[in-house]
Amino acid sequence: MFSKFTTIFAVSCLSLAVIPVRSATINVTVGGTGVIAYTPNFVQANVGDVVQFIFQQKNHTITQSTLASPCSPKSDGFDSGFVPVAADVTDKFPLAQLTVTDTNPIWIYCRQTGHCSQGMVFAVNPGNNMAAFQAAAAATGGSASPNASASATAGVVTVTATVTVGGQAVTTTYASSPASASSTAVSSDHVVIVGGTAGLVYSPSNITAQPGDTVTFQFHSKNHTATQSSFASPCRALSSTSTTGQTGFDSGFMPVDANATQFPTYTIQINDTTPIWVYCRQLTHCGSGMTFSVNAVEPNSFAAFQAKAIQLNGTANGTASAVGSTDSTSGALLPIRSAAAMMALVGVVAGLVL
Repeated sequence: MFSKFTTIFAVSCLSLAVIPVRSATINVTVGGTGVIAYTPNFVQANVGDVVQFIFQQKNHTITQSTLASPCSPKSDGFDSGFVPVAADVTDKFPLAQLTVTDTNPIWIYCRQTGHCSQGMVFAVNPGNNMAAFQAAAAATGGSASPNASASATAGVVTVTATVTVGGQAVTTTYASSPASASSTAVSSDHVVIVGGTAGLVYSPSNITAQPGDTVTFQFHSKNHTATQSSFASPCRALSSTSTTGQTGFDSGFMPVDANATQFPTYTIQINDTTPIWVYCRQLTHCGSGMTFSVNAVEPNSFAAFQAKAIQLNGTANGTASAVGSTDSTSGALLPIRSAAAMMALVGVVAGLVL
């Protein structure tokens, strides 16, 4: 699509050389003021093309589904996660990039409550099946996360992550929440090592941070997450326990080889001094004490949080994604890149020993 071919005549042998086809970047707008749709709702793309999703107002996702089940996530598919954008944002919108690796159809929907059934679906190379895909979505009533807020929420992380699933690479850049507190005059970045030679721990396991500070989780060997939870339910994602619609943050699984020298990172911004509780949702890790806290205050100390996680034995952690609970991780978050240097990374991460 929009490819340029350049021919060069070799004078010495009069042979014709063809410079490889250049890939195209195809922009797709996600949502917008009063818009519950992807615009356009389908594209035709060649191998190597990049579909760039531009997230606008409200809180949407790009979640891979199937033609048969338009409003349900594909078991081994990709998912950007919820990307909230406030109504007053006018530029520097969050981006996600999907690299097309073959010409097979790719089916996508928004898993915000009700959006899929209202027609918020998208496809790459749908052939003659786009109308059927839309009709099936409308007929389902749309499955979505009931805990997702329809508006931008505080505590949104600033992170660019690349996900490679089933041969498609998806790079998502999340913008900081416009509602976040102003940075202090001199903010600090707190680096926390996740896993590695220290074992099933975050190092350090508890920190004190000021509004405007950032916490950067640096993932070392094995396959871990940094998932927000609550003091009451240490080993369950906040999105599944909150009664006020909080979605919480979740790095997703970060598989890292034992011989790696470069480590993926995930950064959150501190908006206030409210305690933040974090756990690893890899099977059994939370029950083994792999927890972390920011601004823990007695009697809800870090030690009490960790003890509760061990006491509960992480039994609720059985809902962890199969991507992270098996040796083969086809849906792996690869090293984070800055927004300025964002690029899709192609390749399937090799299986790692848990």
